[in-house]
Amino acid sequence: MTPEEKILILDFGSQYTQLIARRIRELKVYSEIHAYGYSIDKIKSEKPKGIILSGGPLSVYDKNAPEINSELFELDIPVLGICFGLQLIAKNLGGKVEPADNREYGKAKFEVTYKSKLFKNVDENSIVWMSHGDLVSQIPEGFIITGKSENSPVCSISNETKKIYGVQFHPEVAHTKEGVKILRNFVFDICGCSRTWTPQNFIATAEAEIKNKVGSKSAICALSGGVDSSVAAVLVNKALGDRLICVHVDSGLMRKNESADIIKMFKENFHLRLIHINASELFLSRLKNVTDPEQKRKIIGSTFIEVFEKEAKKFPDVEYLVQGTLYPDVIESVSVKGASATIKTHHNVGGLPEKMNLKLIEPFRELFKDEVRAIGKELQLADDFIGRHPFPGPGLAVRVLGEVNEDRLNILREADEIYINEIKSAGIYNEIWQAFAVLLPVQTVGVMGDFRTYENVIALRAVTSTDGMTADWYRFDHAILENISNKIIRSVKGVNRVVYDISSKPPSTIEWE
Repeated sequence: MTPEEKILILDFGSQYTQLIARRIRELKVYSEIHAYGYSIDKIKSEKPKGIILSGGPLSVYDKNAPEINSELFELDIPVLGICFGLQLIAKNLGGKVEPADNREYGKAKFEVTYKSKLFKNVDENSIVWMSHGDLVSQIPEGFIITGKSENSPVCSISNETKKIYGVQFHPEVAHTKEGVKILRNFVFDICGCSRTWTPQNFIATAEAEIKNKVGSKSAICALSGGVDSSVAAVLVNKALGDRLICVHVDSGLMRKNESADIIKMFKENFHLRLIHINASELFLSRLKNVTDPEQKRKIIGSTFIEVFEKEAKKFPDVEYLVQGTLYPDVIESVSVKGASATIKTHHNVGGLPEKMNLKLIEPFRELFKDEVRAIGKELQLADDFIGRHPFPGPGLAVRVLGEVNEDRLNILREADEIYINEIKSAGIYNEIWQAFAVLLPVQTVGVMGDFRTYENVIALRAVTSTDGMTADWYRFDHAILENISNKIIRSVKGVNRVVYDISSKPPSTIEWE
């Protein structure tokens, strides 16, 4: 649901591109990422208020280095080049880029040597985050050097007349102390944006677009009961009313009592048309003997669609399927945004069958999790519900590592319920972005009473994050962790060992599969 004002981000493969989008949106300005090859004609037609060229892993002189159309700099649209983006500006406008004698990675001292508009109210000396092996050795005509670092005499440049700016460092990274100020200066003082990216504006725009798209037809909503699909259901219901049919499918892969709790909550608190389908036998039969996580996701995704399409046929005017797909799902699943690699297929993105009778409505496809929560709050969903930890679309199938069957699912359900209840009892649930248990496909020797056991291992995962793109493991008080471990081993038959995952993202993903 794109507002009129936006900052366009062209992605050249930087690991930080999504952070640029987040930082701009935090300023209440809409930002959108597209691959570096996004056409000039599209840019002209969309009329962005500003363009940001991201960093990238290659040298501008590499054989397969991404190129950019120099016409971009003649559109009278402000441009900010970051790292590789700065070097592209130099190369395309007549400057020179060369390999650096001393590469810069990590924190560096940056000195402002000229107060361009980009550096309004920015400290003259500050710490920035570097990640480059080349440097600009000659600036293009019409530009001036505005900053330097120890190993980069040309660390920032500007052409105030054409409103073209470049920085060698990454202002979007938290380690760059004045980064937010720099981005704020670009967005507001240079591009002239206003703060229109708000939940209220998003809801109004989305509601109008959904009404226009669906017309007199109806839609069916995949209501898992998670935050994303639930907020999507309430939003689309606002647009369509009774022409939205919400379908909750019990795949047999839900947490303990979850389906029953979801049905009760929506029937008691929301005026939605809600249908409950128990398809657990179908899902589990198709997952029998399947151990590959990608295959699991694709089976679950196609089975979900099959169930929804079958249900939709009962309503002759249903032509649309509503899903709560988020931006990180899209970024991780599809390598169309710049040079980003496919990490894993999300069941509701890359797991969809190629031919599908229903057309998709994905109102949150370009949103991050915290933005969806803000929209949910505006739509008056309860705070404790909006604050629920994310739950994967494939459910416990990707938390039961290896083969998925009812016995293994039940072990995980019992362990996970203990884990989450203990976190809530300790008053730390809201400090954690996501917490869950994982059943490992290994057994270990243990001793219970006077007997030797050979039973399952439960891994506990808890992370802190803002948007799920990066995450760090949660530092539990040892007494809490010990208590959780003891309760699981004592209470869950078939478990004799509990371990805690201390991996961050990257290099690990949050989910194990």
